Amino acid sequence: MDIKDLRKEINQIDGQLLKLFLKRMNASAQIVKYKIQNELPVFDRGREREVLNRVAELAGTEMEAYSNRLFNTLLDLSRAYQNQFIPHNSRLVQDIQAATCELTQPFPSKANVACQGTEGSYSQQAGDKLFSLPKLLFFSDFEGVFQAVEKGLCEYGILPVENSLAGTVIPVYDLMEKYKFYIVRSIRLRINHTVQAKKGVTLGDIHEIVSHEQAIRQCSEFLKSHPHIKVTLFSNTAAAAKYVADSDRTDLAAISSEACAKLYNLDVLSDQIQNRDNNYTRFICISKNMKIYPGANKISLMLALPHKPGSLYTLLAKFSALGFNLTKLESRPMPGKDFEFLFYFDFEASIYSPETGNLLSELDRSLEKFMFLGSYSEVF
Repeated sequence: MDIKDLRKEINQIDGQLLKLFLKRMNASAQIVKYKIQNELPVFDRGREREVLNRVAELAGTEMEAYSNRLFNTLLDLSRAYQNQFIPHNSRLVQDIQAATCELTQPFPSKANVACQGTEGSYSQQAGDKLFSLPKLLFFSDFEGVFQAVEKGLCEYGILPVENSLAGTVIPVYDLMEKYKFYIVRSIRLRINHTVQAKKGVTLGDIHEIVSHEQAIRQCSEFLKSHPHIKVTLFSNTAAAAKYVADSDRTDLAAISSEACAKLYNLDVLSDQIQNRDNNYTRFICISKNMKIYPGANKISLMLALPHKPGSLYTLLAKFSALGFNLTKLESRPMPGKDFEFLFYFDFEASIYSPETGNLLSELDRSLEKFMFLGSYSEVF
């Protein structure tokens, strides 16, 4: 038998598999409808375990692992398909529908906006790009931004969440679990770091550089090439520039933006010192209340999964089955619990889609800890 004959045989088998798959999915739909009518629990883990054990015995030792993966996928697809027949009247879905109906106006141009740092910071620059005429209030740390939004002092807050070179801004993610908020927009801001010092100072004069931890990480190669320079962490790149401007020292420099050099009358000693030119930081804009503006195409979630094998895989299979593009997956340890984690998801999906609403309702109903963090669009 040559390869053409083998491919023909596979095509025939695929056709048979498809017919059986469709027949199985139809039977799954009939089962869930029967359970709903008779007020029976929809999902039965014991029954799924029975199916997997039976298949493993039939498959034999050589194909046991492969058949297990195949039928786990089939069960995931069945659950996803069955979910659309379950009435979804959860409070979360109702809140989402209300948020989408109420907001028919475009994203606002004016607002009170909380930022971490001081004038000239990258958070301030992100705020100016998101809002045409923002009234910015500055706070010394990220928690101050969350608190300002939670207490109603500011309608919105700007927070950095990840950088293309240095990765996740961990303190922000750790605070997300502590505060209730919703993401209403995000922005990717091009970052260009410079070394700046007082007028007349040269790079050879510098013995110490101050900046934020993220900026230090993004410029690690430049700093390694100057091993004699001491590096000191600062709360914010703009605050570091202001500190240099206010200091009497001529051996001190900051890593900050060119905008800060102009703002604080400093000389740029070296520019574009980040490890790569393709350096972007993603900022989120948060609000106390759920607001879903027109054009929203991204969704963020935070949740805890059951502490057992396959929990994450099962959830990822749901995203895959629905065709949702997962753009970020972040895990953070849960305070007070050993080896248990909170998972943060960003994915692309329409909040207006019934499939999206069904998934969110299912997760809200089935998980002990689940937070819908918002549906929004991202600008550049």
